[in-house]
Amino acid sequence: MDDVDEIVREFLMESLENLDQLDQDLVALEKDPTSRPLLSSVFRTIHTIKGTSGFLAFARLERLTHAGESLLAELRDGRRTMDQRTTDVLLAMVDRVRSVLAAVDRDGTEGDVPIDDVVAALEGVLAAAPATETQDVPATATVPVEPAVVPPAPAVPTPHPSPEAGAEAGVEAAEEPGAQVRAAETAIRVDVDLLDGLMRQVGELVLARNRITRLAADLEDLDLSRTAQQLDLVAGELQEGVMRTRMQPIEHLWSKMPRVVRDLASTCGREVQLEMSGGETEVDRSVLEAVKDPLTHLVRNAVDHGIEPPASRVAAGKPATGRLSMRAFHSGGQVVVEVADDGAGIDPAVVGAKAVERGLRTAEQVAAATPAELLHLVFLPGFSTAQAVTNVSGRGVGMDVVRTKIEGVGGTVDVESQVGEGTVWRLRIPLTLAIMPALTVECDGDVYALPQVDLLELVALGEGRGALAVEHVHGARVYRLRGELLPLVGLSEVLGTGSWDAAQDAVVAVVQAHEHRFGLVVDRVLHTEEIVVKALSARLTAIGLYAGAAVLGDGRVCLIVDVQAVARRAMVGDVEVTAPAADVTAEAAASRPVLVVTTGDGRRVALPTDEVTRLEHLRADQVERVGGREVVRRRGVILPLARLDDVLGADPGDPVEDMLVVVLSRGGRSAGIVVHQVLDIVDDVEDRHADVSDRGLVGSTVIGEHVVELLDVRTAVLAADPGFLDAVDAAEPAGAEA
Repeated sequence: MDDVDEIVREFLMESLENLDQLDQDLVALEKDPTSRPLLSSVFRTIHTIKGTSGFLAFARLERLTHAGESLLAELRDGRRTMDQRTTDVLLAMVDRVRSVLAAVDRDGTEGDVPIDDVVAALEGVLAAAPATETQDVPATATVPVEPAVVPPAPAVPTPHPSPEAGAEAGVEAAEEPGAQVRAAETAIRVDVDLLDGLMRQVGELVLARNRITRLAADLEDLDLSRTAQQLDLVAGELQEGVMRTRMQPIEHLWSKMPRVVRDLASTCGREVQLEMSGGETEVDRSVLEAVKDPLTHLVRNAVDHGIEPPASRVAAGKPATGRLSMRAFHSGGQVVVEVADDGAGIDPAVVGAKAVERGLRTAEQVAAATPAELLHLVFLPGFSTAQAVTNVSGRGVGMDVVRTKIEGVGGTVDVESQVGEGTVWRLRIPLTLAIMPALTVECDGDVYALPQVDLLELVALGEGRGALAVEHVHGARVYRLRGELLPLVGLSEVLGTGSWDAAQDAVVAVVQAHEHRFGLVVDRVLHTEEIVVKALSARLTAIGLYAGAAVLGDGRVCLIVDVQAVARRAMVGDVEVTAPAADVTAEAAASRPVLVVTTGDGRRVALPTDEVTRLEHLRADQVERVGGREVVRRRGVILPLARLDDVLGADPGDPVEDMLVVVLSRGGRSAGIVVHQVLDIVDDVEDRHADVSDRGLVGSTVIGEHVVELLDVRTAVLAADPGFLDAVDAAEPAGAEA
């Protein structure tokens, strides 16, 4: 009996996988009705299910698939071609086969799933006259089947295939069984519960590795350190291997989309062409399951709301057939999934008016919002722009659920739209939910973990700098970071554990939430480590600020902060983050941030941060010479260098092995300035400037208690690359600012 159950289980797994492929093939076949590979694939799938159904005594399933097989035989043999009626009845057969298989999966029997109506529909199409004349159908080599499988059909005059064609068909038929054997030998099916259990054990191993690594660092025992390193290597490789077993290509999710789009387009009276790319992109199966419903909803929304009816598109100068594209790719340790259409787009004004009408926002709030902020109102609970309630939309349940589910797995969802041009929905989801890199921080004596995928950079507010660096805009605290106002949120205030005093030493963790960037203020930074994510109880989940919990290497338990939830709780979106506010003091408005560096003899030199792209550390042996100038190869390109000491005629001091380079970029071209030390990024007030006529300088200023020289950036860049400015000027359009 166990052997029979195992055969039935294998039959169900294979059949359900084949039916997913069958949905895609039938929709594709409707567009290319003479495709022999598609016809052969569809026929083989139904033939396999029918044959196994007879062997397992599933008589009703055998009868249903036999009727479908007969119709497919005529399509395959060229006696009729695919049309919409044929596609509809074959898709109905696939749905009914899926229902019968579900019944078998429940209790081992076919249940009472009706099949007579679908069988009658299949036989009705068979009895109807073929849609096209057979002479218009190209000759095809048929796939041999048993006499009992396909009922006798009227003879159809078809050209005899050439010997070469017959030989090729014979080779193809001979190779297919071998290909199936090879696939069976190189792949096995593993129970999902077994994989989940293995992943939990790997998580415990990671925790043990973290604890031993920390012990080895504290005890300074050489043998223990070597053992810890070996354990770290083995645990890392094992973790990577187990993670790969859980990874699945997103194609498994996309395989159902052609059928969804086809059926929905027919219901809504749309003509839609679906394009998919990046299906091979892999993601953890648990994440894949979590995004299945949100992604389906976005596709349905694009067909129903985004793409216009054919007549409307033609009137607007567009092709009658709308384009819906789905794309997946890896970016920054995450998987990005985009659903884009070339439809009517979303009008921010309409969204704002609907939000006011439904009482979700006031008219004043809508008037003060940017177009991007208005678009994000579609994610509010109860929001809908549909004019009427239908089976597809209009019930006010949709985008808020999409955002909730995506954020529930640590992801984000964003929207971009242009009226008349289309809309792009962009999902960012983590590769896995089990183990992730995080930064541990301390706040009011407790330890918390910030997912590194949300973290951009860290800024220290030590030695009393916080009181001077923090400004207030409309009552909100902000920090001027490289010329932009960064809203500040105290983690202790959000969690309700205390308040943050700007006069105290603190660290700002610059994080990204949706389209907003803000600073999360914590007491201090501890470590970066991989943490094993543990689920929270319902009571902690209800708080809405935590994404899970983790056990750290020292045995302490920490909560994982949900950065997206913190952003919503703190209402970061109400603070403008891209430009200074109107009520900033006059002194602040007349200042700009500068990077203060030093020369070999200790001179302090400032250069504007808006000229700086990045800072890099280089070894002296990486520097090469081209002609009489120094260069270094970075990221596949040659970066010309100039030494600040040479530009200013300063004493270079003792040679160093570790070089610090300030990279300046403009117009796609870069140059590096070698400095000795970076001291700070501060605001330079123009009223404190003094004229200085000296080599490589444009003046001086007073910053704090020191006189700081102002670098002539143009001279420094030309010292590194004499052609830099000419190339930039040539690349920039006429009238562009230098």
